[in-house]
Amino acid sequence: MPDYTAPTRDLAFVLNEVLDVKAMDIPGYGDLAPDFTGAILEEAGKLAREVLAPLNASGDREGCRLENGVVYTPAGFKDAFAAMKDGGWNGLDLPEEYGGQGLPYLMNAAVGEIFVSANMAFNMYQGLTHGAIGAILTHGTDEQKSTYLPKMVALDWTGTMNLTEPHCGTDLGLLRTRAEPQPDGSYRISGQKIFISAGDHDMAENVIHLVLAKAPGGGEGTRGISLFIVPKFLVGEGGTLGERNGVSVGNIEAKMGIHGNATCVMNYDGARGWLLGELHKGMRAMFTMMNEARLGVGLQGYAVAVPAYEAAAAYARDRLQGRAVTGAENPSGPADPLIVHPDIRRNLMDQKSFLEGARAFTLWGASLIDRAHRSGDAEAEGLISLLTPVLKGFLTDKGFETAVAAQQVFGGHGYIEEQGMSQFTRDARITMIYEGANGVQALDLVGRKLATDGGKPAMAFFEMVKGFIKENEADDELKSAFLEPLKAASKDLQAAAMFFMQSGMKNPNAALSGSYDFMHLFGHVCLGLMWARMAKAARVALAAGKGDAAFYEAKLATGRYYMARQLPMTATHLARITSGADPVMALPAEAF
Repeated sequence: MPDYTAPTRDLAFVLNEVLDVKAMDIPGYGDLAPDFTGAILEEAGKLAREVLAPLNASGDREGCRLENGVVYTPAGFKDAFAAMKDGGWNGLDLPEEYGGQGLPYLMNAAVGEIFVSANMAFNMYQGLTHGAIGAILTHGTDEQKSTYLPKMVALDWTGTMNLTEPHCGTDLGLLRTRAEPQPDGSYRISGQKIFISAGDHDMAENVIHLVLAKAPGGGEGTRGISLFIVPKFLVGEGGTLGERNGVSVGNIEAKMGIHGNATCVMNYDGARGWLLGELHKGMRAMFTMMNEARLGVGLQGYAVAVPAYEAAAAYARDRLQGRAVTGAENPSGPADPLIVHPDIRRNLMDQKSFLEGARAFTLWGASLIDRAHRSGDAEAEGLISLLTPVLKGFLTDKGFETAVAAQQVFGGHGYIEEQGMSQFTRDARITMIYEGANGVQALDLVGRKLATDGGKPAMAFFEMVKGFIKENEADDELKSAFLEPLKAASKDLQAAAMFFMQSGMKNPNAALSGSYDFMHLFGHVCLGLMWARMAKAARVALAAGKGDAAFYEAKLATGRYYMARQLPMTATHLARITSGADPVMALPAEAF
């Protein structure tokens, strides 16, 4: 299995020089001095390198097993989980009153990249708990918060989200799980849920399930759905554990990847549950978590490809194959290293330019979530809601593509399990599917988010890009290599949005047929903006003689590559969008 080294230098560059977080007017950001954030990143990197990454391949090979109703995780996971608990990593950005450290969500995202890259399947146990905590924080009663949150923040207990059923995935209005009210105010939950990540395991004392179910009187469709807290073990006074609840694991799914995470079929047989939030308003409670949850999956999408790229770059430097067309570069050896060949360079530059752009995009998105939540900034809330399907859909599509590209550098050796490259592609694949499949993300972007609040968030994004270009156009080098390509790409995005406005009302299929291309077009513009901002920061650092000139020069060269070789894809996506619905809808269903 390839080694993993956390990209702490690049994370620090984005935090301190691109975003300049300490100077941002967001509560808590004034504490994010470079020395402080650097120490957090280094400690996370150490845990990832020494504890989590060594379990990645073995966890993939061993997987989880169900024996006599008990789910067992792979060897080493329990000790790694204890190390995660002891370090307080789950509570990094959670409220101090429940045992957290109260740092901004941004730091959770930065550290999250490191942990996902080291061992995505393992990190999901913590990540899903974090999401469940968010729902209880937002919608729970004071009693529910005091009962569940201290134990969940400490990782004594973990959490899940139970949505999907065998007959319904995205269309939750079809779900059949029922909640029958009881005289004591609790409910009896009955039904079956599938694809429940971290549904059960042997690393924590209790598992707190958040379950969507229909209670009487709610009507049909999603309006009748409520959200319930259903613990594996019933909880008594002071957090003491009582008898086993009526919830059990029916099976562990046999999956393509993330074998180290127990993806369970959960059976609820009259399990006791307690309403979380308002009755029949479960979808509202669920959607309050969506921006963070979907940004988290977008982060997974690119983060799992980071160690794949690291391995591919190392292999390309070492593996001797063929001679450079311009003459031998390793004349004393039998062949030159792979990295001398232009197509290998192209492949690696595709990977590097995407991953570094994705990192900046994700951390910027995390800062928007902080601005919305910590400052009550409605404009930031609107912008991150608009960008969330782009973060999730674009980054996971391209992240999987990047993992495949890294595997390709190894040739036939990349197809052999021994090298570990296939695990990255298998693990990355799920990110395109869960937390809302990417086709649904595209439909959400075009069908809902683009027109939200009369299109104000979209217009604010266009104005932000326009403002950045105007503010920096006096820098001729930045202008020619970064600002002009960004301007052209932004115009393509605006033209696509205008096409939807003009055609969508008359023919909705015309808009929805282009939704997937629009999501990718938008993603490229966002990465183009990030690269322009990174290029500006690198040029400022070089002009100031900050040192580490090689890092900044590499950053500029990588950015120029993205702007020249990747950003022009916006024109292709625009051409597909403006072709309308006819090419897509021409065939009758029976012709497929």
